[in-house]
Amino acid sequence: MNKLLVTVCYVGLLKPAPGTWGSLAGILLFLPIHMYGGPFLLITLTILISIVGIFLVKGATETSEDKDPSQIVIDEVAGQWISLLPVSFGAYVYKMDLIQLWPWLLLAFILFRFFDIIKLGPVKWADDRNDALGVMLDDIFAGLIVAFMLIVSAWLYYGY
Repeated sequence: MNKLLVTVCYVGLLKPAPGTWGSLAGILLFLPIHMYGGPFLLITLTILISIVGIFLVKGATETSEDKDPSQIVIDEVAGQWISLLPVSFGAYVYKMDLIQLWPWLLLAFILFRFFDIIKLGPVKWADDRNDALGVMLDDIFAGLIVAFMLIVSAWLYYGY
């Protein structure tokens, strides 16, 4: 059961680039979450998956030398959801269909993958922890950076 959850229904076993597949799964899971519960359900589930993810990752890696195996993608889902929060709030507040916001979904995906791969600043610090908390935190920090960038970009693009 733990493997099913940390690999997000075995999406993490897809090759190549399981992290990218995990992020894509995060977007696909985000769509119905937003449609049925808006940003408030998304926040709730993001907090839940982030906390539970720490324990699941710890259980999946405690007997392994590799503390961040590539097949573990629950962290990508949590980080991707954080990066999508501004899009969810924008759609909710302005009563927009997510299809209208597809460029922002794409930008959130691309930027999240970029920051998750290059690991700057706090993302690198978390990744260097080499433990279950670090596995989750590096993607959470990457998601927060992207969320901030999307907010600033939307403010500049829309003029407010």
